Amino acid sequence: MQTLAQLKSGELAGTQRLALSENLTSFPLEILSLANSLEILDLSNNQLTSLPQELMQLTRLKIIFASNNLFETLPEVLGQCANLEMVGFKANNINQVPANALPAKLRWLILTDNKIEVLPDTLGERPRLQKLALAGNRLSALPKTLGQCKNLELVRISANRLTECPEQLLELPKLAWFAFAGNPFTRSNVKINAVPTLSSSSFTLQNILGQGASGVISKAVWNKTQSRFPDDIAVKVFKGEVTSDGYPEDELQACLKVGHHANLVQSIAQVNEPNYLALIMTLIPAHYNNLGLPPCFKSCTRDTFTPGFNLSIKQIEKIVVQMEAVFAHLHDNQVCHGDLYAHNTLFDEQANIIFGDFGAATMYHMLTPAQQQKIKQIEQRALFHFIDDLLSICAHEDQLSSNFKQLKQLKQGTLTKEIRLTA
Repeated sequence: MQTLAQLKSGELAGTQRLALSENLTSFPLEILSLANSLEILDLSNNQLTSLPQELMQLTRLKIIFASNNLFETLPEVLGQCANLEMVGFKANNINQVPANALPAKLRWLILTDNKIEVLPDTLGERPRLQKLALAGNRLSALPKTLGQCKNLELVRISANRLTECPEQLLELPKLAWFAFAGNPFTRSNVKINAVPTLSSSSFTLQNILGQGASGVISKAVWNKTQSRFPDDIAVKVFKGEVTSDGYPEDELQACLKVGHHANLVQSIAQVNEPNYLALIMTLIPAHYNNLGLPPCFKSCTRDTFTPGFNLSIKQIEKIVVQMEAVFAHLHDNQVCHGDLYAHNTLFDEQANIIFGDFGAATMYHMLTPAQQQKIKQIEQRALFHFIDDLLSICAHEDQLSSNFKQLKQLKQGTLTKEIRLTA
């Protein structure tokens, strides 16, 4: 994080990335002095309501973040920024998205947690669009023109007011990660009670193990000796508000509907109290590590990996077989995970995996048979990308093997038979 004082003094001359958070109420025009270098501008966590027309002078600007501000309208000047690709205005008060506010090169649009009721048709006229995050708005319909976005790969439309499944999205040829829970068209009267409900006084939270958009996962201990539950537990306490993926309650219900599988994080109980929603799970052994890292600005929708990290073809085969079994289990239970990625997967030295993070999951048993099949096909693409990402870190000496080539075929969708380990 830099400071306005540094900017005004000229200390930041030539910088490519600028982040200012000082309760700003107006755009500092000194930013324009960086016109020849600035590529990423982060003005999140301020009190801005508008951007000046001069913003278009930042001709090298590719990414702008302005989350947690006070915008009511997506600034039209954004559409005049020649090289702008990524626009992130999460958690504002936006209720208007002008038709000309969307940059021509738009690749990634984040408008999560606003008050948007209508989106312009021009959104579907952005051919480079790959990622679209619209969860937590007031949308009752989506532009039909989105059916033209042939490069769209990830969509988040959970927690809106959509009364019908958006067919124009189901037909997109590259859509692979799709979250759509918390809309009227997904409403279900079925309440999943697959695990017992306990009191939050049953356990004590200890150290934090991890946290994401929807909640915080901590190691926990029972306050009294338990006979029907394992001793080692973790508890995910949901944050209670809409997240980038949707409502916490939908995540909890999807977890419970999926039930038990050897390669999934095992849910054993839930807490459902006023202002306290939690999922109690078995504690994952400490020798498991993250398989991948989340996408970066450049990769947009695809996973990244620690530099120098690689896997043998045998390890990849074993991981893929397990993930295929998880995929089948999810869809046998009519749940779309929505976030099938290596970065949501844990693995050990024997290539055993545990898959989790149901923040983007959606139950889809209420859809028509044809729609259900399309949902499954969408997530099948995510599985193919998962395989392809693992093959990208395959040990060099294994890349000429027949097993590597077979997995390449599977990734391309040209091989449908079950993969079997040859070891």
